[in-house]
Amino acid sequence: MIKRTLAQVHEMAGGLNDISAFQSVEVTGVSIDSRSIGAGNLFIPFKGENVDGHQYVERAISQGAAASLWQKDVPNPPAGQPIILVENTLQALQQLAKNYRDQLSLKIVGITGSNGKTTTKDMTASLLGTTYKVHKTNGNFNNHIGLPLTMLGMDEETEIAVLEMGMSGRGEIELLSKLARPNVVIITNIGEAHLLDLGSREGIAQAKLEIISGLQAGGTVIYHGDEPLLRDKLESSVEERHFQTISFGKGENNDIYPVNIQTGQDHTVFSLNDNKEEFTISVLGTHNVLNAIAAIAAARTLDVEETKLQDGLNNIQLTSMRMEMVEGLNGEKIINDAYNASPTSMKAAIDLVGELTGFGNKIAVLADMLELGPEEEQFHYKLGEEINPAQINKVFTFGRLGRLIAEGAKNHFSAENVFAFNDKGELVEELKKHVSSGDLVLVKGSRGMKLEEVAHKLSSQS
Repeated sequence: MIKRTLAQVHEMAGGLNDISAFQSVEVTGVSIDSRSIGAGNLFIPFKGENVDGHQYVERAISQGAAASLWQKDVPNPPAGQPIILVENTLQALQQLAKNYRDQLSLKIVGITGSNGKTTTKDMTASLLGTTYKVHKTNGNFNNHIGLPLTMLGMDEETEIAVLEMGMSGRGEIELLSKLARPNVVIITNIGEAHLLDLGSREGIAQAKLEIISGLQAGGTVIYHGDEPLLRDKLESSVEERHFQTISFGKGENNDIYPVNIQTGQDHTVFSLNDNKEEFTISVLGTHNVLNAIAAIAAARTLDVEETKLQDGLNNIQLTSMRMEMVEGLNGEKIINDAYNASPTSMKAAIDLVGELTGFGNKIAVLADMLELGPEEEQFHYKLGEEINPAQINKVFTFGRLGRLIAEGAKNHFSAENVFAFNDKGELVEELKKHVSSGDLVLVKGSRGMKLEEVAHKLSSQS
């Protein structure tokens, strides 16, 4: 993590006041939460609509913070304390992170996409970790606050940082990319998440492509080549661009594509078109094979030896609730994929369950997909309508929009095999009546639906 004197932090963050009395104070790391201050941290308060973090500055210092930022328009900064006055504390955090990144001798891989970016981040970090000292985004620290905090958490000795870049609207990924200045970027895909904010898949593609804005000259863009919204844009101006491209996907028109995919109950085996050696990943689904291919492309670009690739795939530490296979109380298997959902990722998960063999009943537990805009009801109904009863035996839904999935499913399922709930507890109690040893249960919904609670109740006595 960042280790600098207060004088250096003052300069890097754009400080406005005289801190000569404290200039030699050592700062180690940063924190935005006064409840978890570490010794020597720089505390960064934000002025919110409901809570103003400045009221916790003195507490943070009393609990071990070395210093604190203070926003210029907030009155009464504490006298006689190691305070750095700045125009805006959020912008100062971002400026501090950018300047710290610029002082380090390292390379950065930036990852964005509608689906799969966290899994791809975890895979990429594991592959690169076979050769380099790697720092990666923790959890979902991937926005305008989380990414600077992640960057400031990098050790001086870090050789490669793998940074996830999320967004809530246009311009955010551009900001993140310009802060991080990546050497390699990965765009996993273009889905339907953020349709509410961006209006169309074209708008989503444009927003994801903002990741190129900070890409260093001579860098590499690794992208999902089956997506024409990406391919057309990236391949249309070969002569003018300042970067190289590598396309991946299922189609044979890509630079890298999988061949001979074999799915087991808890792993997937695949080969690549340019290397007949088999690779094994401990997660399921073609979509995760594509995530692994993007990670392999990044590792190769950064000179990881081919002989080390499988070692990296063997040691992946995946963020939880992403195709996480757990054991149920009655001997059933539960795929907990409750971190997020969109029509694209939901269909991929359902198709995967349909392809798996060696199980008894296959049950899909599905909840609302959020942020889909004006057509959200049609997306849910269509998804239900496309579920194949030859692959999925029973459908359980949760939520207002989830009920539309159930309505769509009834076009092909008998009524006794489709259940819709607005109460999670009632769903779990009914689900328990239908699950037995050897069954497979998929649990998937948008983050806001907290459907992991269903998976936890099926897999524990709580």
